[in-house]
Amino acid sequence: MGALLALLASLAYGSSDFAAGVGSRRFAAGPVTAVVQAFGLLAAGVGVLLFPGAGPTSHVLTWGALSGLGSAAGTLALYRGLSVGAMRVTATCSAVLTAVIPALVGLVLGDHLSPVAMTGVIIAVPAIALVSWQPRSDRRGRAGLGHGIVAGAGFALLFIALDRAGTASGAWPLVPGQAAALVLVLPFARAARPREGDSRPAVLPTVVAGLLAGTANLLFLAATGQGQLAVVAVLTALYPAVTVLLARVLLAERSTRLQVTGLLAAAAATALTTLG
Repeated sequence: MGALLALLASLAYGSSDFAAGVGSRRFAAGPVTAVVQAFGLLAAGVGVLLFPGAGPTSHVLTWGALSGLGSAAGTLALYRGLSVGAMRVTATCSAVLTAVIPALVGLVLGDHLSPVAMTGVIIAVPAIALVSWQPRSDRRGRAGLGHGIVAGAGFALLFIALDRAGTASGAWPLVPGQAAALVLVLPFARAARPREGDSRPAVLPTVVAGLLAGTANLLFLAATGQGQLAVVAVLTALYPAVTVLLARVLLAERSTRLQVTGLLAAAAATALTTLG
């Protein structure tokens, strides 16, 4: 059940990121991020009504608020990267870091990975370099890489904090997390200047991204209650496959051979970690 929930979270996160990336290309990343976080807060409220658990505690609320810091930094960096850099670079780089960092933290906290799973974590590191490599100086590629690193670190914090909050209190950790994230991104939304052209086409993909992101948060939190952080995080980190596939089909983005190798290496790393 934990693996299934993590894979469903991966599907929701990947689709959300693609929709948000499209919206960010038509409007600034700041407002898009704020809208997505607002819908995330709405989803958290619905989640509390459906899954109240034992109720909130100071431990749960503290870790939940800390998850909001990671969510704000990760989401803002990711959407900015998707709007100014290649989707495949930003999404995949952030996903590998999102998988590796929680896996290492899980080991420190007592998770046990087999040699096969540990091999997967090790393979993930060069996968970042391969998928981010540009055959020539490419401003979009460098932008995608930089934002991907910040996004990966932010999402890693989000995953770790939600795991530490636990599921005994149901969906309560998501309430302070999404509230804190919304407050943190609002200044970026207010400072953003609308891009030239009609911004109305960005409304629908942004709303879809928010609904999917809120659903993904609920699915991930539920998954952490059913499995180890290292495994759940790696499975959830499959989300770039969805983002890249959608970008390939709908936006006709191309990948170099080295980047394809990096994508395959990242997929192999994820598979090994899961099988281990």
